[in-house]
Amino acid sequence: MHPIEGTKKMSTMTPVGNDLDIQTAVQDELEWTPDVDSAGIGVAVEAGTVSLSGEVDSYPKRIAATKAALRVRGVNAVVDGLTVHPRSGWTVTETDIAKEVHRALKWASDVPDTVKATIEHHVVTLTGEVDWDFERRAAKRAVQYLRGVYSVDNLITLAARPSAADAEERIKNALTRNAQLDAAAIDATVSGETVTLTGTVRSWAEKQQAGWAAWASPHVSAVDNRIRVRTY
Repeated sequence: MHPIEGTKKMSTMTPVGNDLDIQTAVQDELEWTPDVDSAGIGVAVEAGTVSLSGEVDSYPKRIAATKAALRVRGVNAVVDGLTVHPRSGWTVTETDIAKEVHRALKWASDVPDTVKATIEHHVVTLTGEVDWDFERRAAKRAVQYLRGVYSVDNLITLAARPSAADAEERIKNALTRNAQLDAAAIDATVSGETVTLTGTVRSWAEKQQAGWAAWASPHVSAVDNRIRVRTY
C-alpha cells in the first residue's frame, strides 16, 4: 500500500502522442488515483490499447485501476489482466458472499427480481433477463464492491424488443442532444434490434456516453460500439 500522506505525489503533465507517452501518462494517472495501489500494477501499451497486469488486494481497486487507465487521453481500450489477491487475514467465505450478494440485489431498487447470482471461487455470475441495459449495469454495480468478490461475470440478457421504423433517427437525435458528445463525428445504423455505432471521439468517456445513449432506445437489445478513440 502507499504510505499515508496528506496527498499523493503530483505528476507533471505528459503530452500524449505515442504508445510510450500513453504508458507514462497511464502510470502517472494510476499513481495519482487515491484508491489505486499502483506499486503492484504493470502497464504496457500497443496502438493505444493498454494492458494492465499484476495484483491488487480487492476487486474495487481492480475496477479503479481500469477506470483510471481509461481516463487517459489517447487510450482506446484497456485489457484488464489484473488478479485479486486479498491481504492475509481476510476470511470471507463464499457462503458469506452469497448472503451479501442476495441482500444487495434484493435491496437495489433498480434491479428486477429476475436477476439471479451464483458464486464460485469468489467470482459472482449474474444471470436472468431484464428489460433495460441500465438494470443490467445496476445489478453488477450492486455486487462488485462487496467484500470477498474477486470478479463479476455479467451474463444478464435483455428481453426482445419491438422494431420501429424510426429507431435509427431517434438514436441519432439522442446523440445530438447529449452535451458531452460531438454528434457530427458519430454515426448510428440500426439492423433489427442491433445498433452499430461508428466514428471517432476524443476520449473513452465519450465513447461510453454514446453507447449509453444508444442503449436507452426501447427498440435495441444489442449495441455494437465500434467508435474509435482518437489518438494524438
